[in-house]
Amino acid sequence: MSHDHDDRPQLTAAQAAAVLNPPAGRNGGDLVVETLQGLGATTVFGLPGQHALGMFDALRRSSLRYVGLRVENNAGFAADAYGRITGEVAPLLLSTGPGALTSLAALQEAAAASAPVLAISSQIPTAGLGGGRHGYLHELRDQQASVRDIVKSVHTVRTASQIPSAIAAAWESALTAPHGPVWVEIPQDVLLAGTTLPVVSAMDATPRELYPRPELTIAAAHLLSHAERPVIIAGGGVVRSDASGKLRALAEKIDAPVVTTFGGKGAFPWEHPLSLRSWLEDRHTTDFLEDADVLLVVGSGLGELSSNYHTFRPRGRVIQIEADPGKLESNHPALGIHSDAREALADLLEAVERREDPDAAERVRRVLEKVRVRIEAQDLTLEQQVLAAVREALPDAAPSFWDMTILAYWAWSAFDARRPNTMHSAQGAGGLGYGFPAAIGAAAADPTKPVLAVSGDGGAMYSIAELATARQYDLPLTWLIVDDGGYGILREYMTGAFGETTGTELARPDFVALAESFGVPAVRTSPESLAADLGKALAAPGPSVVVLPALLRMFEPTHL
Repeated sequence: MSHDHDDRPQLTAAQAAAVLNPPAGRNGGDLVVETLQGLGATTVFGLPGQHALGMFDALRRSSLRYVGLRVENNAGFAADAYGRITGEVAPLLLSTGPGALTSLAALQEAAAASAPVLAISSQIPTAGLGGGRHGYLHELRDQQASVRDIVKSVHTVRTASQIPSAIAAAWESALTAPHGPVWVEIPQDVLLAGTTLPVVSAMDATPRELYPRPELTIAAAHLLSHAERPVIIAGGGVVRSDASGKLRALAEKIDAPVVTTFGGKGAFPWEHPLSLRSWLEDRHTTDFLEDADVLLVVGSGLGELSSNYHTFRPRGRVIQIEADPGKLESNHPALGIHSDAREALADLLEAVERREDPDAAERVRRVLEKVRVRIEAQDLTLEQQVLAAVREALPDAAPSFWDMTILAYWAWSAFDARRPNTMHSAQGAGGLGYGFPAAIGAAAADPTKPVLAVSGDGGAMYSIAELATARQYDLPLTWLIVDDGGYGILREYMTGAFGETTGTELARPDFVALAESFGVPAVRTSPESLAADLGKALAAPGPSVVVLPALLRMFEPTHL
């Protein structure tokens, strides 16, 4: 097949000279940062290491902004949040062996939450690849094998000329629905070797669009148009594909109540008459969903948390729109539509017939009233007071990042996110230590808004070193640490199961004094003064810490 030579790029004399005479002193690391710039990256996260120094040296010759964290896992959480907030690829630069392996828990969270993180790791020198035991520093028999189960795709580079194509292929993979983390690894000698290759110019890595098949849209529209009691479950896919407006339009066109999963917080207005909110860990909500004759599930796999711990048993027809083919019908038989949520909702909105249900809003009100009565019977005033204080203090447009802690579990069900893509937690993989480093990534993405992180004292200790990062970059974020002297939820679980606890009680520092030692202003607060103290901290420039000594309890589960 011949190409039309008229289609070739027409270079000016100056451009041609630049291509033929690239600047001296470049190496493989320059090709990495030039490719990232050509793909549109502006910010990279990471941590330097001996094998990766070629990449880090090249950063100073680029326009990329580098945000360096103190632990690779935390750098991964920061990149995850940057990807969630912007919808763009978040490059994460890592070193070999221990550096690469320390990032894995963060990459698991990015995979579970569909965050587009592009991890670029160094490798031992090319001569050591292949599984022999050469004794190189940081050597693994097969570094890829450690990440292959976690990321969407793995790309190995062995020569400098392969770098741009490998990074572009990974970039496209990260942004193809469902978004997710990807892995590129480049040997130390390839990164350090000088290159005379031309400077990398604009790259093309356009992700593939994922459209629904038309016959499935027609079938789904018919079911919804003629349903007697349709209900919609909106998951994180609605938020990630920026489809909240289309979701609302569809719900209003067919008068369908909507419940949002914990990953889908903010996808539907909390105070809307059709909003069932997010009370998925409540049997009253589960019963209502089971009673639907047609249940539309958008952007959710109906996993453990979204199915009230797999006690949910739908009696009607299920329609499932999901970009991850592995989640289609993985838990319940359905009319499975493999598609990006936005594209599928747009097609459905056109295809469904308007249906009116004057009783829908009243049925929603009755469910929420039952939930309210159940919670009020459990003497949980303190917990609701604390959550209300956080909501009062947090500006509507300010993003929040919640660690795995009791206040976050309350927030999953009871917190009004108010805006799509503002409330994020580590519920995808469920690891500790997410909240504060993720808030660093969000603050780096948009330093014009304050960012809130919420942790317990146990989770806070995972990422305390990042107070230095927040101070170094003077980021506008506030860290609320709820200090109950241990792993609070595990304390509840063990007490309930065994009558006593093991390993849940923790010695901890004076968090106020510790924060101040990093140069970060901090205050100890109370439930009564939390709203004022948190509001003041969020309004102040730079990082801050608010410590709330409080023993919070969870509401009773309904799945047991």
